Amino acid sequence: MAGAQKHTTAPEPAPPPTAPPTARPDLELLVHGVGGTTPEKMLGDPRTVRVTGDDTAAVFRRAEDAGPPGDPDDATTDGRPHGAPGRGDRPRGEPVQEAYVWCNLTSGNASRALWLLLLPFMVVNLAHWMRPAAPGRTRTVRLYGLLVRLAALSLTVLLVAAACEVALDLVAWQCAGVTACSGRHSWLHFLSPAGHGWWSAPGRRLALAALAPTALTALLWYLSHRTWSAYESHRPMARTPEPDPHAGALASPGFWYGRRLGARLRAAHTAAGLLTVAAALTVPALHHDHHPAPLHTLGLILGAALLGWALTVVVVVCRRGRSETRLDPKTDRLLVRGLPLGALALLLLAALYAGWSRPGWHSAGRLPGDPVFGALMLTQGVLAVTLAVVAYDLYRRNPDPRAAMRGLGGPAVVLLACALGGVASGGVAQRVADWLDGTRASLAGPPVTLTWQASAIPPLLLVLLATTALLAARVGRLAHAERARVRHQHPGEPEDPSRTRAIARTRAMATLTDRAPLLLAVVSVTTLLLGAAALTGSLTTEVPPARAAHDAGEPVRIAAETAQALGSWLVGLGLLLFVTWGRRAYKDASARRTIGILWDVGTFWPRAAHPFAPPCYAERAVPDLTWRTATWTERTGGRLVLSGHSQGSVLVAAAAWQLTPATRERVALLTYGSPLERLYGRWFPAHFGPDALAALHCDTGPWTNLYRRTDPIGGPLRVPGEPHVDHAPLDDPRAYGRSPEHPLPAPILGHSDYQDDPAFARARARLLARLHPGLPAQRPSDREAEEPAG
Repeated sequence: MAGAQKHTTAPEPAPPPTAPPTARPDLELLVHGVGGTTPEKMLGDPRTVRVTGDDTAAVFRRAEDAGPPGDPDDATTDGRPHGAPGRGDRPRGEPVQEAYVWCNLTSGNASRALWLLLLPFMVVNLAHWMRPAAPGRTRTVRLYGLLVRLAALSLTVLLVAAACEVALDLVAWQCAGVTACSGRHSWLHFLSPAGHGWWSAPGRRLALAALAPTALTALLWYLSHRTWSAYESHRPMARTPEPDPHAGALASPGFWYGRRLGARLRAAHTAAGLLTVAAALTVPALHHDHHPAPLHTLGLILGAALLGWALTVVVVVCRRGRSETRLDPKTDRLLVRGLPLGALALLLLAALYAGWSRPGWHSAGRLPGDPVFGALMLTQGVLAVTLAVVAYDLYRRNPDPRAAMRGLGGPAVVLLACALGGVASGGVAQRVADWLDGTRASLAGPPVTLTWQASAIPPLLLVLLATTALLAARVGRLAHAERARVRHQHPGEPEDPSRTRAIARTRAMATLTDRAPLLLAVVSVTTLLLGAAALTGSLTTEVPPARAAHDAGEPVRIAAETAQALGSWLVGLGLLLFVTWGRRAYKDASARRTIGILWDVGTFWPRAAHPFAPPCYAERAVPDLTWRTATWTERTGGRLVLSGHSQGSVLVAAAAWQLTPATRERVALLTYGSPLERLYGRWFPAHFGPDALAALHCDTGPWTNLYRRTDPIGGPLRVPGEPHVDHAPLDDPRAYGRSPEHPLPAPILGHSDYQDDPAFARARARLLARLHPGLPAQRPSDREAEEPAG
């Protein structure tokens, strides 16, 4: 998006008159929300100047507000100083505005469309931050994080194992080993045993096919390392830690700098992926080797080495890694380099061992190692259930009625991430098998567990459709009830039934956000039950669902065959949509921005559980805001309003937590359309719960929050204390019908255009007045000070 923005060079007019010594500048730092925007739109001026930053994230001003060279107030990116603020022709008393534009962190270049493929990793990383608030329960909190990290590790193993299943089993072992299949694919002729070539030996075919999952693991490592350098390597401001038991970890100096843990997890997951490929090569050869004895002995030694290195990886993942109370610049270089290099050495030995000449070795059936997927599925289920027990134990010690799913949101999300990984693996394997084996008679197909997993998709979709229908009916009833409230709020105006229905429907639709816990609960419980049924069916029958139900009644047989076929095709369709969307995003910046909206919410948190998740943009954005706020207030002594919309309000709050007490006293917060309580407070109670928001309200300057009842994202913060943080709900639309002030119909704004409401300017003026200790602030009207209901 940076290329689409029009920026001009700052003009150099005559210097303004020298301000009195007592004059202090006022600044409003605007932070946009999800989806991003341009500095021109944020500042309402086609001419903008970059004050500081780069093409990824930067602070902009109007050109008229950029002062003459020589003033020490600001500095441009090329080192030229800008002048004092407040020179533009604006209404008296309004602060200079700056716009912090961070949308390129999530939707900048085309390669970020590929982040869609990392969705399961992003989801499981979210679970790490969704634990209930539990002051004083340090050991239980560490156990919670340990279980999430182990679940994340199992997802990496599952992804690489699925790649091995496709490349090694279906392609190299099954299709290339059967003349009927390899004959239909010319690119497999050199691997066919009928050609008697050097690569036709089963072990050598497997070693060659292992390049695909190895390259996948290397790509994940490269992306993780590269994105960390680009996004998360920016160090926060160094300051003395001032622990606050109510503020939580967000106030810790090292929260937004997880370099040590990220490097260690990246090394461990890379090693786990390489060891998975090595095991896929070693197990079939070891399964065949009985004679001669020396080769079998070498295989046992190699297998023991793989097991020992795998245990080392697990120990590294289990170690506590985040040192949030201080900036931790260490990298554990020996471990970070040695762990993946050792796994790579074992992989090369495994390829050499598998490719050794073995006369009489022929590939038949499936590749030995089918139980791996069943074991992974069982392990993930046990981890999710154990995590639920730990999360509920944390919740019941400090219950929060606003917490989503009574503190069980994290385990539900872990289950969802594992389900996404398992279903995608099963569906891809089934689709590749169908593509390779047109007759469906020459290949054994993918492991039975994967087929059962893919077959669980249709019943899950039926449950989702039923839940969606119930929610739609509830919205209809609520919209009908809202019509009376809308008519009551506009007495004396001619009624417009269509207008009333539109306003009521928008308000009712906005409440769907509050029903997300119900939807996730239904999905997670259904997923757990279907997963247990799939695992039981695969272990007891050892055949796909269609064959298992062959001798059952006609309805059961038809249902099983339909679920198996439809599940495979649905996954194929989902992958096609992913590729299409990714290709469109590669060419279309607007589509890339849509993908960026997903990551704006999902990648706010650091990669503390899965290093291959999409990068955390807040590890760049929060230090940016902290540095700009602290340096400006210290150099000018002026008053500053941190003004955040939507996701920008979350960044504003996170930056305020990182400021020193002296800086906070000169900073006011203005949030609008904010999900701080409605989404973050409920889903991440340990970090944005009532105690944390109340502590921020006490520690920082004045704070005002604006919201509308038609907004599906923003809402009241419900922070206790005086003065109230929440403004009364803003009118939306601002006028019910036509009037002299609004001769044309006023739009229903919902989540957008908060700054156009007159209440915004009034709220900002009151915040600035309250920052003056010697001047009395304007007393708000009764309506503006009204505490929102609920």
